[in-house]
Amino acid sequence: MAEERLQKILSRAGVASRRKAEQIMQEGRVTVNGAVVTELGSKADLDRDHVKVDGKRLRNPRRLITLALHKPNNVMTTVSDPEGRPTVMELVRGVKDRVYPVGRLDYHSEGLLLMTNDGELANALMSAAAHIPKTYLVKVTGALTAEQEQTFRDGVILGGRRTAPAGLKLMQRAANPWYEVRLIEGRKNQIREMFKHFGRLVEKLKRVRIGFLDLGPLKPGEFRYLTAEEVARFRKAGGRRAAS
Repeated sequence: MAEERLQKILSRAGVASRRKAEQIMQEGRVTVNGAVVTELGSKADLDRDHVKVDGKRLRNPRRLITLALHKPNNVMTTVSDPEGRPTVMELVRGVKDRVYPVGRLDYHSEGLLLMTNDGELANALMSAAAHIPKTYLVKVTGALTAEQEQTFRDGVILGGRRTAPAGLKLMQRAANPWYEVRLIEGRKNQIREMFKHFGRLVEKLKRVRIGFLDLGPLKPGEFRYLTAEEVARFRKAGGRRAAS
């Protein structure tokens, strides 16, 4: 493999986005053949050079794979957890290639989560410019009024900034109704905070779709490999959106 910029190498290996990789380099955490490298234009060949981040050597994955996982409730969407809580990594122990989660689902949420060892794909999908829609089923403590529903769709002010327009559909009318919510952005705990804005609490939250991909029949804790066609569709969507 030809030499590449270290930022790209770190990104493809899933260490961080290219922008974050630059920060990691400037912090002196990257070495090439034993020497600390902080110059952003520096290049290396991962097949030939020993590139390490925080003392851990990076290697090219044997193959690029992407999984669709049904994350259960009360599981962390992280590689490790300092509090010892279960993580999604424990659900893919049978996968020989090391994968990591793309984006997040909070601890008390469940549903569709992508996991991959394709750093370029992961960074394209997580880019704020990607705006790949995500669909959720949400059970809340009380129905919204028609006016509140329209405000929810138009955007609410969270942390001094209005949320992007969202999809909202009442799926089951009840004392604690179910809504379908469709977002094109992913602020931390966004759905919970949006309902909280109207005095409603989220009791259950399940992501059922990312872009074109449905959760399907996967049960909590189960996963499947994406097909080459599905990966190509995500790669096209991430590349197109990020470039727009």
